Amino acid sequence: MTAIVPTSTTELESEVRSYSRSWPTTFTHAKGSTLTAEDGREYTDFFAGAGTLNYGHNHPELKKVVIDHFLEDRVVHGLDMFTDVRHKFLETFNSTILEPRGLDYKVAFPGPGGTNAVEAALKLARKVTGRESIVNFTNAFHGMTLGALSVTGNSLKRGGAGIPLVHATPMPFDDYFGQVVPDFMYLERLLTDGGSGLNKPAAVIVETVQGEGGINAARAEWLRGLSDLCTKHEILLIIDDIQMGCGRTGGFFSFEEAGIKPDMVTLSKSISGYGLPMALTLLKPELDIWEPGEHNGTFRGFGPAFATATKAFELFWSDDELEKSTIAKGAYVESRFNQIAARHADEHELIVKGRGLARGLQMPTGELAGQVTARAFEEGLLVETSGPSDEVVKLLPALTIPDDQLRGGLDIIDQAVAEALSA
Repeated sequence: MTAIVPTSTTELESEVRSYSRSWPTTFTHAKGSTLTAEDGREYTDFFAGAGTLNYGHNHPELKKVVIDHFLEDRVVHGLDMFTDVRHKFLETFNSTILEPRGLDYKVAFPGPGGTNAVEAALKLARKVTGRESIVNFTNAFHGMTLGALSVTGNSLKRGGAGIPLVHATPMPFDDYFGQVVPDFMYLERLLTDGGSGLNKPAAVIVETVQGEGGINAARAEWLRGLSDLCTKHEILLIIDDIQMGCGRTGGFFSFEEAGIKPDMVTLSKSISGYGLPMALTLLKPELDIWEPGEHNGTFRGFGPAFATATKAFELFWSDDELEKSTIAKGAYVESRFNQIAARHADEHELIVKGRGLARGLQMPTGELAGQVTARAFEEGLLVETSGPSDEVVKLLPALTIPDDQLRGGLDIIDQAVAEALSA
């Protein structure tokens, strides 16, 4: 297959680009779970903008909202001024998402992306508690700005900071030691031992499913134990739901299954519903001690994103149909992955991972996982890798992906795995 990539793009753009190296073609159109390249070839999308397009590309009803917003000369850039779309968003988010789940959060708009939401949460936790230390977890990913990077585990990404990343203490994520060590034994000991040298943390930040870290799903009982530990020691609990929220694991919030109520929650990626820049930091009302303007950002009031997010709540979260569909599709992916793993069990250990429609197939090496995704691309499927050595074939399809496209994409992965392992 001949790659179609303009020379001007590869010559002018920084070497920091990444996804275009794995998928060397020029895309022109996108609809639902299909991307079309310049040569007319269609690709099934198991990537969904790294979890930004939970409802697919250019959903027709969301697209109409965007078009109308511009055609009617509605407010596009509004900072934190009052606008009608901002009011409607907050009203709908509260009535459709928060109140039905018994969640009483204030909403802060910290900036356009997930890393902005994390920075705001870390800053506020330190302001509220007067402490500076943050506990994070092995293989975590929380963003690329310095504060978010300090609580991220990936050594490559951390190495790009250029300065020491301090005031964060990593702890083992669920199953890090294969359940040989009791949950939180180490953290509990450090918190209670006056000689441990651990400064009492302001907060603990955690993903319920580590996406970039390799689709590592925390057990519900582990999350409940962590929540109880934080309450016991008066430490704030921050759930990073940027990639796993907005229905990715089934419920709107990925922590719903555990029955916990975090002190703060960060959201971005699919919160706008259409791929438009938007991020939220949710916080319990008693934590809202910001001074006016103490935390802000130029692009924290993007009107079209408010409008599409509101419409997405109305379309997908007025009942539980999407949640049930996501759980059913996730179970199907899990069963297909289990079949693949069983088929190759005599020669290779493949590990099936994930929840909902965040699924992973861990290969023996990153090289083999890369061969699988490269072969999948040749066959018309976009799927990425994750994990500390890129050893996990990572699926994040749109929650709305048609069943036949899901089956077809999994057929491609099945064959690509067989080819990679036989070689």
